[in-house]
Amino acid sequence: MQVMDNRMADKATIDAGADSLHAVPRGRGLSAKLLVLTAIFVLLAEILIFLPSISNFRLRWLEERLGTAAAVSVLLVQDDAAHLPREVQNEVLMSIGAKAVAVRDGGVSRLLVVSEMPPHVDEHIDLANTRPLTAMGDALDTLIFGGDRTLRVFGHVGESDKEFELIIPDQRLHKAMLAYSRNVGILAMLIALSTAILVFYTIDRMMIRPIRAMTRSMLDFSQAPDDPARIITTGARVDEIGVAERELAGMQQRLQRTLGEQKHLADLGLAVSKINHDMRNILASAQLMSDRLGEVKDPTAQSLVPRLVRALNRAVSYSEGVINYGRTQEAPPSRRHLRLRQTVEDVQGMLGIEPDGSVEFENVVDANFEIDADSEQLVRVLTNLCRNSLQAMASDTESAIVKRLTISAERNGSVSRILVIDTGPGLPQKARENLFSAFRGSARSGGTGLGLAIAHELVRAHGGTLELVESIGGRTVFAITIPDQPVRLDEARSSLRRPA
Repeated sequence: MQVMDNRMADKATIDAGADSLHAVPRGRGLSAKLLVLTAIFVLLAEILIFLPSISNFRLRWLEERLGTAAAVSVLLVQDDAAHLPREVQNEVLMSIGAKAVAVRDGGVSRLLVVSEMPPHVDEHIDLANTRPLTAMGDALDTLIFGGDRTLRVFGHVGESDKEFELIIPDQRLHKAMLAYSRNVGILAMLIALSTAILVFYTIDRMMIRPIRAMTRSMLDFSQAPDDPARIITTGARVDEIGVAERELAGMQQRLQRTLGEQKHLADLGLAVSKINHDMRNILASAQLMSDRLGEVKDPTAQSLVPRLVRALNRAVSYSEGVINYGRTQEAPPSRRHLRLRQTVEDVQGMLGIEPDGSVEFENVVDANFEIDADSEQLVRVLTNLCRNSLQAMASDTESAIVKRLTISAERNGSVSRILVIDTGPGLPQKARENLFSAFRGSARSGGTGLGLAIAHELVRAHGGTLELVESIGGRTVFAITIPDQPVRLDEARSSLRRPA
């Protein structure tokens, strides 16, 4: 029920993710955000360009007026402006929009024409010595607050050594700057919009669409991960998007294989549980027959009955463990101090290795060697390793080939190390790469690889390691390393306090 609830919760999460992807409002998607941000950034760039542009427009406008006044001033100086009628002077000033024109030559200032001298001047502008930042600030000030001010503009025109001066209201300048700003604003909007559309289209084709496709592929794959058609199709791109697509495809393929293996394990577990249910009944009957066999007075039967009883008891225990494994996990080890040599002898008896058989079995463990482990689980570990060795050596049919299985042990401080050595052909490369993976680490055709996977899990439960030390033609060595249980400090103190 818990697994079913988890699957339903996962499906609900996947469906919610798919619904949220399709329910993204058009104005809040990545594409819309990209378009708006691009337009904003382009407008910001146009604003930064606008400030020096409007400043330059203001200075050029004033320079044109001062240049026109200088040209008129030359004529006025030659024709003696004092004799010009007032109407002619006004027409000259009106043509350039000024109220007065003066010229400074040799330190002497001379007022050439004047229509109306203003009571005060609001701003003095030296066209030759205006700094860029000051010019931009003055331009903004004129654009925003100008229109009713009087300006005094002076400077040299061309290569003339004379300095010309112009008294002019800024009304025309203000209107010209407003018109210029309007035109620049319209042009900036068009540039921003066209640039945003081009950038949006380019990035949408290069990035947003592939990312959207990968997102849709992940959601589709999560709904049916066992369907090979749901794996994303990769292209020939070599950039980051292409790498992401290929990595996503590889991850989906690996996940699909993993899910297939898990399903295989689940199906196998169900099948094994069913088989073990009936096997337990058969083994119970075998136990009854072994009890009757124990009553037989034959010496050979009497010597074999204890081994048979131990083997049947272990088989019944394994069957119950397999059934329980479908409901829980492997039971934690119940560790005791064991005589390892006798445990190895039990393994030899379970494997049916006869002294005069084709395989030499060497138990070189010292008779006094002790190990801190779970008896049943250690037997399972050694049985799986030895059975794999026997199956590997059975593939050699030539009688001259040495077939030897050796088990030895050594101790280093509080750590026990067991070596299982055979003279088989060695493990192939594929088996080494997936050594302790079920259904992938088998060295022979048709094997499941469960033996090494089970042994690895049981050794790890003891806090130890199972590793392949060497595997070449004629020598394969597996090492089981199991540390002793750590002594609890409170128990050690209690044992020391007990009276002798």
